[in-house]
Amino acid sequence: MAKRTVIFGLLGSRLDGAAHDRRWDQWRPTVSLFQHDDLEPARLVLLSQTQEGRLAEIVAADVRSVSPNTAVEHVPVRFKDPWDFAEVFRVLDDVARAYPFDRDNEDYLVHITTGTHVAQICLFLLVETRRIPARLVQSSPRSTRGSQGNYSIIDLDLSRYDALAARFAAEHREGVDFLKAGIATQNAAFNRLMERIEHVAGRSTDPILLAGPTGVGKTQLARRIFELKRRLHAVEGSFVEVNCATLRGDHAMATLFGHERGAFTGATARRDGLLRAADGGLLFLDEIGELGLDEQAMLLRAIEEGVFLPLGADKPAKSRFQLIAGTNRDLAADVRAGRFREDLLARIDLWSFALPPLAERREDIEPNVEHELARHFAQTGRRVTFAAEARARFLTFAASPAAVWRANFRDLGAALTRLATLAPGGRITAPLVEEEIERLRAGWARLEQPRVDSPSAATDARGEPLDRFDAVQLADVLRVCRESRSLSEAGRTLFAVSRTKKASSNDADRLRKYLARFGLDYESARASDS
Repeated sequence: MAKRTVIFGLLGSRLDGAAHDRRWDQWRPTVSLFQHDDLEPARLVLLSQTQEGRLAEIVAADVRSVSPNTAVEHVPVRFKDPWDFAEVFRVLDDVARAYPFDRDNEDYLVHITTGTHVAQICLFLLVETRRIPARLVQSSPRSTRGSQGNYSIIDLDLSRYDALAARFAAEHREGVDFLKAGIATQNAAFNRLMERIEHVAGRSTDPILLAGPTGVGKTQLARRIFELKRRLHAVEGSFVEVNCATLRGDHAMATLFGHERGAFTGATARRDGLLRAADGGLLFLDEIGELGLDEQAMLLRAIEEGVFLPLGADKPAKSRFQLIAGTNRDLAADVRAGRFREDLLARIDLWSFALPPLAERREDIEPNVEHELARHFAQTGRRVTFAAEARARFLTFAASPAAVWRANFRDLGAALTRLATLAPGGRITAPLVEEEIERLRAGWARLEQPRVDSPSAATDARGEPLDRFDAVQLADVLRVCRESRSLSEAGRTLFAVSRTKKASSNDADRLRKYLARFGLDYESARASDS
């Protein structure tokens, strides 16, 4: 037994309300819909407001006259303001919730030609979200068949709209390609990651956390996310970035949240701060784990409430921005150690994406080599290419375990810059590649941590053997460096006793000289593994 067809539609006070004596000479969407021989609805659910009662009676009578087998069911609706989206949606949603749909025996169509644009959009959303289990029907006066016009049925679940779906899919691919800077990456996990970030960037304004070691491209990705959101009209303000590792004490507070004149020594003028500069835009806080606990608390309030208190101010300032945070630290471990607020991590960890190091994406090295050479040409106007033998040698080394890529894309970019700059006649030769490979190997060897797990066999960063005493002492110094936020802080910790016996001291310089004895500096000491 065929299902009965039921049509829902709003009474069109203008289009359905033609002059009484000439109404059959004009196209009236509600009535005309029932004049088609190939559409035989069993029932019309006519939604009309109280003040339209007389018109509703005329339209109902005309529907029955052209389609005698169609029953007309009046459902009263009341819009105080038919252009108030929230109110119209609430009223129509209440109708949908209360209606006794019988999907086993009835098929439903929702007529979206009548009513205000707001009402039509609300009906579309109710069908699209399946609150009304129906298809859409749209009518038009354009027809060669007379005053009944034409109609089309739109099923939001059918693949007949593959062209529309393909358009959205193409836009999605374009967005992913943009996030990857047009690089034809092959790593499946990385490509899936970019697809997910593209979805989130276009649909969410919640904080995004980009994790990963130094040099994997967190800053560049944050910029491209901002540009993508601007393409989608999701942001109107600016892209504002800061490396939190450069912020300390009052300088951190003032830089982020601004300050009033005289708020602290040296504050000779008022300053807005980066949060206010990012109002309506995107704020990228790289190395967010380097922020102090006070700054973290202020930032949390700014994220959640859009307000914060500049230094020395009596009244809070306002700013609505989207946050992207970057980190190469284990923030969960920092929470356990009391260095990072648990509530802030919970807030920024809603969308967390870990960018893999280059060593885990070796199949992507070749397209990134081409990207770097193209970037060099764009910056310098000098086109550089590889000789075939040189290209094969470089790619073989780059993809081998011998290439550790400690600084990830920074290492790769630096290598290509050197090769392109030194290339005679714009041609990278095999001897030049061999020279660069040796340079990379030597640089990575200098940064290898001293082996202190077996003191008797310990060596320093240059491979020189260490006495057991020096190995144990150096291991403790490296641990303090890793746990400190600056060279000065590490020096104060290490020389806390001896510094009290000096009239003046420079702990940072003492530590710098100590590390240099073993071929190290502060940054390489911090980067050493436990």
